[in-house]
This record gives sequence, C-alpha cells and structure tokens, in this order.
Amino acid sequence: MAASFYYWNDCVDVQDMEAMWREPEVSTEWLDAGETKGNKVHLSRDPDGEPYLTQTEMKAVADIIVRRHFDSQVHPDMICAIAELASDRQPLSTRWYDKKTKETALGIMQILPKTAEWLVRDLGYRAYEVEGNPEMLCRPFVSVYFGAAYLKWLSNFEKKVRSEEFIVRAYDGGPKKATHKSTLPYWKRYLCVKESLPSRRFVSPSVNSACSSTAPAAPSSQDTGFVYIYWDSKASLEDMQEMWSHSEVAEEWTNSGEKRGKVRFSHDQNKRPYLSRVEMKAVADIILSKHFSTRGVKPSVLCALAEMVSMRFVNGVGPRTGLMGIDYSTAFWLYMELGYRAYRVDSVDDMTKPFVSVYFGAAYLAWLSEYEGRERTPQFVVPAYLSGPKNVNRQESGPLWLKFEQALSNYEDIKRDPGNCTIL
Repeated sequence: MAASFYYWNDCVDVQDMEAMWREPEVSTEWLDAGETKGNKVHLSRDPDGEPYLTQTEMKAVADIIVRRHFDSQVHPDMICAIAELASDRQPLSTRWYDKKTKETALGIMQILPKTAEWLVRDLGYRAYEVEGNPEMLCRPFVSVYFGAAYLKWLSNFEKKVRSEEFIVRAYDGGPKKATHKSTLPYWKRYLCVKESLPSRRFVSPSVNSACSSTAPAAPSSQDTGFVYIYWDSKASLEDMQEMWSHSEVAEEWTNSGEKRGKVRFSHDQNKRPYLSRVEMKAVADIILSKHFSTRGVKPSVLCALAEMVSMRFVNGVGPRTGLMGIDYSTAFWLYMELGYRAYRVDSVDDMTKPFVSVYFGAAYLAWLSEYEGRERTPQFVVPAYLSGPKNVNRQESGPLWLKFEQALSNYEDIKRDPGNCTIL
C-alpha cells in the first residue's frame, strides 16, 4: 500500500487535529508521552513497526465523529469494539478481501471502497472526500466516519429498528448473514471486546431538559473539552434574520445572553444540541409562511412530529436524521422529482440543519396528504410520516396517534382548540 503514516499529522486535517488536542484524555496522554502542541505528534507503533491508535485515541476519534455527525444515533463503544476486531486499531490494516469485487477493505473500520462510494453517492455522506481516492479510508477520522455511517444504515435496515446483535453481525457478514450461524462467533467476540473497553464517564440520557418550553442556560464554557454548536453554523444569514425578527425567539435569545452572529443551541446534559419549543415553533412558522402558505399545513403539526421523531435534537435520535427524521435519500427525491428546491441537499449533514429538515419534513407531509392522488386524513398522514405510507395499519397506528395528540398538546394553538387536529 502506498499510504504510510509516521505522525498523526500525516493522516488528519488541521481541524481534526485540534479536536484531538481538545479531548482531555488525549492531551494528557500525548503530553505525558513527550508530545507538544504545535509540533507533529507521533503515532504509536507495534513490534512490527505498524502504526496503531491507542485505546484513548480510538475512543476520542469515535466520540468526535459521533458528536459531529451521528449524535445519539451510533454508540462510540460499538465503533471502538468493531475497530478492535476489524483492525486492532491499525489505520493501514488490509485484512479483508472481497473475492467478488476483488477489492480490499481499508482502514481502522475495514471499509470497502465501493461501500464508501455508495454511502457518498446514495446516502449523502460527504463530510470526507473518498471518490477516486480510496486510500483516504486509511485515515482514522475518514474510516470511522464511513464505518459509523454504515452502522447507522444497518440500524434501520429495511425500515426496521434493528438490535445491536443484528447491526454487529451484519457489519461482519452483510445484512443477509446477520442471523446466519457464520456471524455468531463474531458477535460473541464483539461482546467480550466491548466489555473489556476502558471504563468511560457516562451520564444516563435524559430528555427532561429537551422538553422544557424555553432554553436553559447553556453548559458552562469552563466545561473541559466542550465545544458549542451554534445556530449560525446551521442556518443561512436570511434564516437567522427571520429568527431574530420573531419576537418570542428574540426575547428568549436576548434573555440567555446570545449575540447576533453567535447564537448557541441549548445542550442537554450529554451535550447534545436541541431546539427549545419556542425555537421549534418559530422555524415551523417561518418555513410554512414562506414556502407552504397555500397548503395549509399547521406549524403545530410539524412541531409535534419533531417531538416524536427527534425530541427536537438537532442531529436526530436513533436512525432518524435531524429534527424531522427525514433521511437524505427522501429529501433528495423531494428535491429532484417533486421540485422542492428552496434548500439544497448536497450531503446528509444538510439534514441536521433545522430549516432544511423542517422544509423537507413539510414537503413530505404535503406529499403524504395527497398520497396516490387521494386526499388523506390526519389519521393516515401522521402514521404514514412515522412508519411509511405502505405500513399504515388502522389498529396498529392507534398508539402512534395517541402519542401524536399528546405531543400536539404542547403547543399553544392546540391548547386553545383541543378538538381541532386538522393538518390540511
């Protein structure tokens, strides 16, 4: 293989290197080993001279990638355990060969170039460029990014929420062998490796803070290694001006000390960014008034769906991406085939932008309201949005509808008119 890494700086960009130094455990480990910030950092090497990541470094890369791109959707422990099994954390590992395609899997997560290209082309994972340059998969951040993307796809394979066992065994042998006896030994080894990972400081997830109507104080800037996520990085200048022009939002932001050009998202105790209900309602109001004024879609309905699919977390929850849980392929179809082009969708990361997610959520809702050329009732549209139009079952969708009504009651216009659940 042509790729050869001696220093960390050889296989990461400046932004990723800075992120590594901000991880307290990494900076401590590096400083203790005699590394200095501003100079090149040596990669560890095994007795054969092959570079590898320490468990501390591996954990940091997984944490950073998940925090940036897959928050609450892929667990870093799963990534770390698979990296141990797949490559022993060696970035130049080439252990697995696909006899059919005659391709060699690359990197820490042992990703086939064709798999990475498919994730880029069809699912919009474009944070790192790999097309025409498969050796990029030898870079730790790139390999973990595409490994996590594949794990996320497996977690919702065929539109079903999959178990950890299915995901891990499918990663090893493909989805068709996820229940085959040939992948069972891999699952057992995975459990042993995961159990032996270094202990991690962990706070049980809590959605209480994300369910408040207003934004609490953001985490202290003194939090070691904490990096704020800003509204301004995920919304255009025009959309930010619309938000500041919204009286309730302006009041909330001003009261929490936000400044124009640098508005922080609220973060829960696990440092996941989310929207307050005031912010959520404002985004829905703006999107609908600008782009769907003739369709009659109600802001409260979009807000209630966001409560159900993402709990208003910016990056989404589980396999669903973004506030509205719209995946890249659906948004791209709405963009290309149905002409919803107010916002571009160049990559899956665009779906974590609040205005983009709500826009395509509203577009999908509008399409479902006239599914197969028939005007549909809310009792059809809501379960169809959550489970797919072909999976709507009157009896099974009853609990979903009750949850939807409960979420709907969080918004003022529904409280004033509790009997009205009209969507269109």
